[in-house]
Amino acid sequence: MDFVKGLLNVLVLQLLLLQLCSSLDTIKFDQRIREGDFLESKNKTFVLGFFRPKMSNNSYVGIWYKFSEGMVVWVANRDNPINGSSGVLSIGSDGNLALQADTSEGLIPLWSTNVSISSASNDNIFAQILDSGNLVLAQQGSRHVFWQSTDHPTNILLPNTKMGLDRRSGINRFLTSWNSENDPGTGNVSLRIDPYGSPQLILYKNEAKLWRSGQWNGIQWSGIPDVPKDVFKINFVNNKDEITSQWTDLDPSIYSVYTVDYSGTLNLRAWQRQQHQWVVLWSSQSYDHCNSYGKCGKFGNCNHTESGFNCTCYPGYEPISPQDWDSKDGRGGCKRQQGSRSMCRSGEGFVKMKNVEVPDTSSIKLEKNLSLEACEEECLKNCTCLAYAIEDVTNGGTGCMTWYRDLMDTKQFTVGGQDLYVRADAVVLAQYKNKSVGGYFSGKRRLAIILVVSISVASMLILAVLCWFRKRSVKGRGGQPKFLNDPTTSGVRNYEDSPIKYEVDEHRGETDLPFFDLTTVVAATENFSSANMLGHGGFGTVYKGCLAEGQEIAVKRLSRNSGQGIDEFKNEVMLIAKLQHRNLVRLLGCCIHKEERMLIYEYMPNRSLDLCLFDKNRKSLLDWRKRFQIIIGIARGVLYLHQDSRLKIIHRDLKASNVLLDGSLNPKISDFGIARMFGDDQIEANTNKIVGTYGYMSPEYAMDGLYSTKSDVFSFGVLALEIISGRKNSFQFENSPLNLVGIIWDLWTEGKVLDIIDSSLNQSYSISEVMRYIQIGLLCVQEYPTDRPTMLDVLFMLGNETTLPHPKKAAFSMKNSGPDSSTSKGASSVNDVTVTIIEAR
Repeated sequence: MDFVKGLLNVLVLQLLLLQLCSSLDTIKFDQRIREGDFLESKNKTFVLGFFRPKMSNNSYVGIWYKFSEGMVVWVANRDNPINGSSGVLSIGSDGNLALQADTSEGLIPLWSTNVSISSASNDNIFAQILDSGNLVLAQQGSRHVFWQSTDHPTNILLPNTKMGLDRRSGINRFLTSWNSENDPGTGNVSLRIDPYGSPQLILYKNEAKLWRSGQWNGIQWSGIPDVPKDVFKINFVNNKDEITSQWTDLDPSIYSVYTVDYSGTLNLRAWQRQQHQWVVLWSSQSYDHCNSYGKCGKFGNCNHTESGFNCTCYPGYEPISPQDWDSKDGRGGCKRQQGSRSMCRSGEGFVKMKNVEVPDTSSIKLEKNLSLEACEEECLKNCTCLAYAIEDVTNGGTGCMTWYRDLMDTKQFTVGGQDLYVRADAVVLAQYKNKSVGGYFSGKRRLAIILVVSISVASMLILAVLCWFRKRSVKGRGGQPKFLNDPTTSGVRNYEDSPIKYEVDEHRGETDLPFFDLTTVVAATENFSSANMLGHGGFGTVYKGCLAEGQEIAVKRLSRNSGQGIDEFKNEVMLIAKLQHRNLVRLLGCCIHKEERMLIYEYMPNRSLDLCLFDKNRKSLLDWRKRFQIIIGIARGVLYLHQDSRLKIIHRDLKASNVLLDGSLNPKISDFGIARMFGDDQIEANTNKIVGTYGYMSPEYAMDGLYSTKSDVFSFGVLALEIISGRKNSFQFENSPLNLVGIIWDLWTEGKVLDIIDSSLNQSYSISEVMRYIQIGLLCVQEYPTDRPTMLDVLFMLGNETTLPHPKKAAFSMKNSGPDSSTSKGASSVNDVTVTIIEAR
């Protein structure tokens, strides 16, 4: 009898445990979920548990639809799979939900919610799978949610779930694809809200744009008018607290998801009950070939056809390469027509392109309260404005968008879209006046346009003669100089010595670098307007400019009072003109006139890395994936300087302010004014003139004037640690005398180095990957040059899962007491005082 009672008790206990682990929707403090157990949401729609992808031996914790196990909507340990052991999911002593692998050596941590929770309330903490598919970590008796899975999405966006940036918490929600059908690890395709200009959804592969949604036009994302609006409602919010988007199923019986697939597509899928499968309702790469980003290149308009697509140029533009224009990819793009007149106060106006998806809005200027008429005037008064359009088409239209850079990714709709007004000279306006594209110009200028058109032939003849004489006046081994603006235009204002003649020094014959005339630079920068100033340093000032053909530039204007700056100017021209790499800033040309010396660079819309990395409001845009791509990009650039270029270059001033970020936040190394060229067999050099930035200098250079490729490796290591921590090397930590490198070294030796990771990353990273990058950074900042790896070694370690050596003690682990001591050759510590003549743009 006792045996029977005991057996019954065991069976009852097992039933209770089974019900507890397999039927409820909650994990409490004293419970564990193992492989084979699961939680269900109350409405029986979603399941939380362990799963194994097809053709894989790895195990993961995920959430999926109960009626469709293959639709896994969220994965916890996507980059840390359980392999060869069983998993345990539970709430730990610190109150966090944690996943551990149960091995013969004990429990090994793989994943955690990793949030701060008061230890006094840990026994009241629970995790629950909700009917929305959201997994939350919360406290009983309180509405406060410590953590939720929807803040950390994987490759799927569920209805009523926000995507985008929470400006209060710094959380940036975006989707990333699986690596493959059988590997849920973080892939290289992502969907993000681009917050710049007029925000839009952008699908990336690595950092290349694959597709974009267009801006929010007050009703919908302007580039996806074919999403069924009777079934779904899309909401967009952009205010001081958040910039987010979400959608709602209007029919509660419909189950739908947005998926980012590893093939590079964004799909809207719905569950088909009769067919018992998911069907695609809409796709970013559907039948419309024009959905591919930049299909027709800059200033090109893509029109979908039954047989494919065709490309046309904007009014007043022509194909850059006519022989490639009819090719299948059509990406050659367009340029202004040869012989075009000035579009700066010369009777120009706007041609209206109807029913289009307006160009990429990432780098536009947006004035929220301007009407269409006011928008026209805003664009017209700035000679560098190339086009304008209304942002919000509701209530008559408000919000002025103006473009100043190459116009990319314009798409023609048969029905829908909106009007884009493209700047055109007087001749083009006359050509399009009566055409269906919709010629448009202000009534206040009609008489002026008629007069300009009537004398256009004579004016163009005079212009051609003037340009011929100007080209004859300048000769040099570097080929014909580029005259990118009409020297008679009103773009030159209040400037002496015009017309301009070159006064060439001996340096000009040393490079094939294009030379700009001063007229062009003055017009591009609006006479060096203070409104266009980007930065100022010992060398002089940097201005933003826009050439007549629409290309944005950065003009580095050497101060006439800087005697040392002339040497740096010549050095930079000699070196960077011979260097071509995607991670080096591109020098477009230079301008030399009497005492004026200027360098013309490609313009970097996101300015320098330090302005983004060390700004509390902007740093959240740099998630971990973006940061490690920046680190790798910088490493590739430095390796090119050291090994792969025609010259062997030591940069000597590698730092966050000398890394510029393009429109996609790709890094480009800049400022080669104090760089030095080495011979192929040269190992190191010595100097008595210590120039550079303390805090990034290697000890052998700061103390003894010795520099080599290993000096740049040291600077790279400091920079990598700054990127990971989000702090400057001069950062003061709890009144410690240590600089950032010293702090990280101590935390590394104590096994607490994760404490230094930038909190704005919000656990969007793989712990093992971040630890690896920190270790590589510490290897680079070792005291002795021989201990440091080469940049080739660094790049290999960054990209491969190899065993890393243990770093030796980092150099310069103490903060400097002040800038005075840091300029001495015998200084024993460093800070971030800059002593170079060339400073960041």
